[in-house]
Amino acid sequence: MGKKKETYSQAMERLEGIVRQIDNNELDIDMLSDKIREANEIIAFCTDKLTKADSEVEKLLQEKRQSEE
Repeated sequence: MGKKKETYSQAMERLEGIVRQIDNNELDIDMLSDKIREANEIIAFCTDKLTKADSEVEKLLQEKRQSEE
């Protein structure tokens, strides 16, 4: 079962949906626990994506600075 890789934007949309459900008291206590666990996984995924993007940007900027010297 191959799941298409989720993008950062898709993950953020899912996270925003969960936050909306929590804010609107749409979840019962059993579902709340599952959604909080899912939200934590999404946050970890997004943090990893941002960290990797930051590293790549820093690497590119460093290469650009070196080529200008």
